[in-house]
Amino acid sequence: MHGGPVNTPLIHPTAVISPKAELGKGVQVDAYSVIGPGVRVGARTVIKHHATIDRNTDIGEDCIVFPFSSLGTDPQDITFKGEETFVHIGDRNIIREFTTINRGTPKGGGHTRLGDDNYLMAYAHVAHDCQLGSHVILSNGATLAGHVEIGDFVVLSAFCAVHQFVRIGRNAYIGGYSIVCQDILPFAKVAQSRESFSLYGPNAIGMMRNGLSRDFIENVKDIYRIIYHSDLNTTQAVHKIGEQHAGSEEARVITDFISKTKRGILKNFRSDE
Repeated sequence: MHGGPVNTPLIHPTAVISPKAELGKGVQVDAYSVIGPGVRVGARTVIKHHATIDRNTDIGEDCIVFPFSSLGTDPQDITFKGEETFVHIGDRNIIREFTTINRGTPKGGGHTRLGDDNYLMAYAHVAHDCQLGSHVILSNGATLAGHVEIGDFVVLSAFCAVHQFVRIGRNAYIGGYSIVCQDILPFAKVAQSRESFSLYGPNAIGMMRNGLSRDFIENVKDIYRIIYHSDLNTTQAVHKIGEQHAGSEEARVITDFISKTKRGILKNFRSDE
């Protein structure tokens, strides 16, 4: 390794770094890593050996990028023609081995974004134009197609696959090996069984772990009963939620999410759980 004072980057002599890259104070770049043009790495971030940050990628402070990760590479989109597009990664993210994060496309706005404090486990994939919030966990092999939106505190278990343009609301939990083709409501717990992909009710344990109050959780349960256990259609259910939970944060989050859905929300409920 070579570097000057504590606040200067610590760079292994075998690392390849573009002169058009910017490294913040105390950044560490290990052996055989490659950092391309237009890359900016925030203070104290560690780029471990054999990682690649291709181009036009901002990485925040105090992140760790593990070996053989590939960030900021071209989108896997046959219409992409080499346009200038970008990846933005916030602070304190952990990106484990063989994770891939692609830049955006012009038709998707040109920007792939991740918030803060996310944990992407080995072989996770974030495709072009995805928008991830903060405190998201993508377990091993979780795969996001293009234009997917993920809210804060979402957990995707191992080997989940999410269809393009799907939205997953905050505090949702997706069970392992699930194939997600419709929008998932905030606070939901869903999983793939042999028979179908189903909703198993609110993610009560996840909400408790994230510090949400008992009253908040009970209100979410009641909102779910209105949506899934009444004879009302979605429009009628939203109206009733507005009447019974007027002004509550949980009602606003869920009804706003429903109002913006384009692929429809998952309605298959496992009544035996």
